[in-house]
Amino acid sequence: MSDEKTLRLKVASSPHVASPIDTRNLMRDVIIALVPALVMAIVFFGFRALISTVISAAACVFFEWAYRKIMKKTSTIGDLSAVITGILLAFVCPVTLPYWVLIIGDFFAIVVVKQLFGGLGKNFLNPALGARAFLMLCYPVPMTTWALPGWGNSAPLTMSVGQAYIDAATGATPLSADFMHNGLLPNVSLGDMFVGNIGGTIGEISALMLLIGGIYLIARGVIRIRIPAAFIATVAVLTLIFPLGGNNNFQWMLYEVLGGGLFLGAFFMATDYVTSPVTKRGELIYGIGCGLLTVFIRYFGGYPEGVSYAILLMNICVWLIDKYAKPNRYGVTAEMRKAEKEQAKAAKGGDGK
Repeated sequence: MSDEKTLRLKVASSPHVASPIDTRNLMRDVIIALVPALVMAIVFFGFRALISTVISAAACVFFEWAYRKIMKKTSTIGDLSAVITGILLAFVCPVTLPYWVLIIGDFFAIVVVKQLFGGLGKNFLNPALGARAFLMLCYPVPMTTWALPGWGNSAPLTMSVGQAYIDAATGATPLSADFMHNGLLPNVSLGDMFVGNIGGTIGEISALMLLIGGIYLIARGVIRIRIPAAFIATVAVLTLIFPLGGNNNFQWMLYEVLGGGLFLGAFFMATDYVTSPVTKRGELIYGIGCGLLTVFIRYFGGYPEGVSYAILLMNICVWLIDKYAKPNRYGVTAEMRKAEKEQAKAAKGGDGK
């Protein structure tokens, strides 16, 4: 009888199976997967790439801690999601970007895009990409000033407002409008694009390192292959069938796939748990949609590297995709679903609506 008195009945919603995998573990794997791309950025752009990434991650952690402290909410900095946001935002910005501009983007990502909508799990846009779009709108010149490989060997680690893009050895990215809108192939080799010996943002340059990181995430079960495969395959198929300027189809397709941060977006941005679909069919639709929009923006838009905006637009459509891509309930036949619809229609008519 004494044993029965000590028992406690705990009532909770499903799932009832505990798992050692939590948000912190998943985010730690993502950080590990991003390390190869960061190492390659340091090799080609110098230690300023590392400093920018560390500052961005630290700023995001601070803003998340400060916001939740002011609002008297439980601290969530331990889940490492703010660190991931800071790293990814630095990765989609030029290495020459002044630190203060990057910190403004960190504030926008954490406070405006993430916390004002309720925090992790409730934001409807990818915070890092939302902040990048904001910085592109407010600071278009520093956000589109690309450092060339080897620039970091002689560049200062700290810069004034104008020095960041006056002293930099700058040039066009392989997918700049001058090349792509005129149907011209970039003036870099496919080998350089694959390894990362090109101009661009900190984290997008090396398709090889991003591919290694993506394979690691898939092998660890952090992400599923459906979204990145559908995303990359859609871009590959469309650019193979419809090359610009009468170029060699296969060569043109490879430049489009290896450039413009496609691998960074496909493996690390589009697969964000919060802003991507949860069903198998929905993930395929989402990935294909990202690919279609990427090619459309590159071919017809004023900004050739359309991965970021394609993902943001598809983020907005996730609720609709999840709504219509739901799998059928187990044991429910087509006749039963038809009867439910008729009952719902009759009930709505009975209410006079």
